[in-house]
Amino acid sequence: MTISKRPRRLRRTPAIRHLVREFELKASDFIYPLFLVEGENIKEEISSLPDVYHFSVDRLEEEIKDLMALGIHQVILFGVPDVKDKLGSQAYAGDGIVQKGIRRIKATCPDMYVITDVCMCQFTDHGHCGILDQAGHVINDITLEYLDKIALSHAQAGADMVAPSDMMDGRIGSMRKALDLGGFDHVPIMAYSAKYASSYYGPFRAAAHSAPAFGDRKTYQMDPANGREALLEAQLDLEEGADILMVKPALSYLDVIKDISTQYDVPVAAYNVSGEYSMLKQAVKSGLMDESVIEETLLSMKRAGASIIITYFAKEVVKRLKEKAIG
Repeated sequence: MTISKRPRRLRRTPAIRHLVREFELKASDFIYPLFLVEGENIKEEISSLPDVYHFSVDRLEEEIKDLMALGIHQVILFGVPDVKDKLGSQAYAGDGIVQKGIRRIKATCPDMYVITDVCMCQFTDHGHCGILDQAGHVINDITLEYLDKIALSHAQAGADMVAPSDMMDGRIGSMRKALDLGGFDHVPIMAYSAKYASSYYGPFRAAAHSAPAFGDRKTYQMDPANGREALLEAQLDLEEGADILMVKPALSYLDVIKDISTQYDVPVAAYNVSGEYSMLKQAVKSGLMDESVIEETLLSMKRAGASIIITYFAKEVVKRLKEKAIG
């Protein structure tokens, strides 16, 4: 009788597991989101995002130094203005909340890499991502002019990178031209290339006060049912001058991250969005899951092909990684 031999699997002792791991999380993988508000001496926990805070500009120094000490050297800024109007004018004002935040961060720590979200929804009184006509529809081409003004104002304030999240057609090409003509050809663009009309954004919209006053954003954000469309959006953004492609949300769109990272030889960012964050935080807090589920989730994004992860988990994950390394 012939006995077939099965291939032997690797015995996974702790030492061997460390040696043969295909992917690892590290501080340089992460971009940490910061929410900026008007006022003074404000550091208030956001109810929809536990352990995440609204900061006034004068309270940024401590947070930036904390991030740098952890080895997190990249942040993305979201502004929450006191005054909103139909043109989102505070988004491109020289003394706008984001512009003030950029300058304060750069004065505190020039080595902190500052990325800015370029959109209008937090700044318009109607909560949509562009200029509206009388019927309440976004006017794509006019909106591009305002997005260019926002990006240029961010670059003038000292932003290292801009990240347009509006999903207007042609906005990358228009923004690239505006930045180049303004003398900021060195400022790269991280495009929200595949931004889906997702239900995972709820906690963020509460934090940024950016929920639409009427209707929804399904006419300009992507249908969650579509995968191949994301490749087309990514290709168009690259042709227009994008330097990094982003998929948002991440957890329900790992297939899209994989497809884009396989198709295009450029960095791919995954946005681990607010709903994903709050869901896992609640599961850990209630005892339904161990906190290791957080690292497992972020590893899935790297495994899918993301080389950059925007996540509210960045600080706590890096702290745990450091503790494990010491232990």
